[in-house]
Amino acid sequence: MAAESDGWVGMGWDWTDVDGVRRRLDEGADPERWSGGRPLHRAAVFGSPGVVAELAERVADVDALENGVTALWEAVVSRKPENARALAAAGADPWRPSLGGWSPGRLSLAGPTPGLFPVPEGVCLTGTERAAAEEADRLITALGTFYYDGTGLACVAGIDAAEAVGRLEAVPLAGDIIDELLDDPYAYDTDESLRIIGVTSVPGGCVVTQPWGYAPQMPGVLARLSADTVCYGIYANPKSGNQGAIARHGTVEGWDLHPGGGPHENDTSEEVLASYLYQYNPVAYSCAFAGLRPTDRRAVVGPPDAWVELPRRDYWGH
Repeated sequence: MAAESDGWVGMGWDWTDVDGVRRRLDEGADPERWSGGRPLHRAAVFGSPGVVAELAERVADVDALENGVTALWEAVVSRKPENARALAAAGADPWRPSLGGWSPGRLSLAGPTPGLFPVPEGVCLTGTERAAAEEADRLITALGTFYYDGTGLACVAGIDAAEAVGRLEAVPLAGDIIDELLDDPYAYDTDESLRIIGVTSVPGGCVVTQPWGYAPQMPGVLARLSADTVCYGIYANPKSGNQGAIARHGTVEGWDLHPGGGPHENDTSEEVLASYLYQYNPVAYSCAFAGLRPTDRRAVVGPPDAWVELPRRDYWGH
């Protein structure tokens, strides 16, 4: 009954029909409540500027919070500049501090539409923040767009491919074996194929890859790779989405993370910026976390510098 009483029953992902939204509002739909959230926040991400403007006129506070952020923050983070402009025109404050101390307006200076709002005197990015934004543009462009579902990666700072192979005590793989595996990796025995990984040196470190499985992100692999350094592991699980992990100095200290997702409450300033810059780009996020600067996507999709085979051991108990 609660879903029906707010007047939004049947509304799904599409909040672009301004006439339909206006009709619902005129018939008594609640502009402050939709399925446990706020309609304006939903429209900021999934709606049109017309719908955003219509809802903004009906709410008591255009800067009301949901999950700690305003609708304007959601529009900026989701890269919906026209929705952000509609909200600002309705009185939303671009310079209100939000997650990690960032305001929607200052965060937009690091994105693709830095001229989104008139900037008050003295508001700007720091040199470090500007450099991070420029590197994100370069890295995302260098990697490009490619299919990575089912891929496992470990992005390791400060060591090259040869050092990674040594830490893992892996051995080179015969060419005929890898040719057979690459022809149809999912027809290969899983227990054997999971022990086969690619390793490639890149500026800043190296990438361990497995286009068909999660082996690079296994705790025992991450722990060995991260001795005296840091690495970020990712498995693009086709069933449940991207799963990230952080290992530092031989210890896995972060698990079940969501690289490429948006900023979250309690994130630091640096984490908010990285999440914004690399939203929907989990591979680039993983590389950037470890300070890797690949110039193309070969380290991820192959062919790697070397194909090697991991020794048999328990990689889940380290």
